[in-house]
Amino acid sequence: MRTAITTAEHAAAAADLRGAVLVGLDLADVDLRVPLDGALFLGCTLSAPTRRRADAAGALVFPDIPDVPYQVYRSSLYTPAELFAGFDPDRPASYADTPDARIYRHSKQQGHHPDPLHALAERLHDHAITEALAEVLDGAPVAVMGGHALGRDTAGYRRAVELGARLGEAGFTVLTGGGPGAMEAVPLGVRVGVDEGVLKELSRAPKFGGDAESIGRWVAACPTDLPTSDRPRTIGIPTWFYGHEPPNPACELHAKYFANSVREEGLLTVATGGIVYTPGSAGTVQEVFQDYTQNHYGSVGPAAPMVFLGKDFWVDEVPAAPLVRRLAAGREAERWILVTDDVDEAVEFLRGYPA
Repeated sequence: MRTAITTAEHAAAAADLRGAVLVGLDLADVDLRVPLDGALFLGCTLSAPTRRRADAAGALVFPDIPDVPYQVYRSSLYTPAELFAGFDPDRPASYADTPDARIYRHSKQQGHHPDPLHALAERLHDHAITEALAEVLDGAPVAVMGGHALGRDTAGYRRAVELGARLGEAGFTVLTGGGPGAMEAVPLGVRVGVDEGVLKELSRAPKFGGDAESIGRWVAACPTDLPTSDRPRTIGIPTWFYGHEPPNPACELHAKYFANSVREEGLLTVATGGIVYTPGSAGTVQEVFQDYTQNHYGSVGPAAPMVFLGKDFWVDEVPAAPLVRRLAAGREAERWILVTDDVDEAVEFLRGYPA
């Protein structure tokens, strides 16, 4: 993977830019007199001499794509502050003016089959997000999947917070789908533990609907003074495909995509430390079998842990766990399947991988 150059000063000081990737730089007043063979300029403004040298060296130059409300060539993941820029908690409806809401409206206007220009912009953006995500991940991250509809005032939400707290204490980097419900509760637990005061305030917060004001009230209720770390411990991987569900402020970073299929496959693939499945609906069940397919065929590496947290749900109500176990019989994946009601047992199982 080639490291992106994201400051004009870095580019100007470089002695050799062969094979370099330069992202979003204003180089109109910079004359790059260095080798540019194989360089890639993404959304950069080039001076005339630099452009001539780039062309002569066979460098690739991709200009900015106009009329899109997002940065096509990103070199970093989104922060909640960036997605919610301009949001005023005292005016919940101001969520409609945030970058997150504007990008969702734009993508919805394009529909499922955008014109070639906007399709290219979305694909380039999503590729850049994948590259940026790879830059911040280290070790063996663990993902937690679960329902978006889980209310903040429910026992299931508290249980998800407890799971996040235990995963945080164990030192895992925790990935979620980045939205509401279990996807909010888990990173909240990673960052603040089981804080009774926070849980009490959240339980009183209104649920969100499809309008900007109710989403704004939901966002405003989340605490903003959450601790951060030198290396991100909580990363959300949401999508504007489900843009009517806001990304949660509890994650330190968000790898937000346009293409839901790319986002889902990517989330399952980078969770090399295993995945915990809390009760959910059709989307969570789909993720179970996408994950198991990767483990069954070893398509992305050795089989990783699959933890079904909630025996009654996963064995009786939605019997995905018995089917996965039957498919895994006699395979390496079989030993890395756990069905449990015990959060501590789930975390210890993950800590034992690989063994």
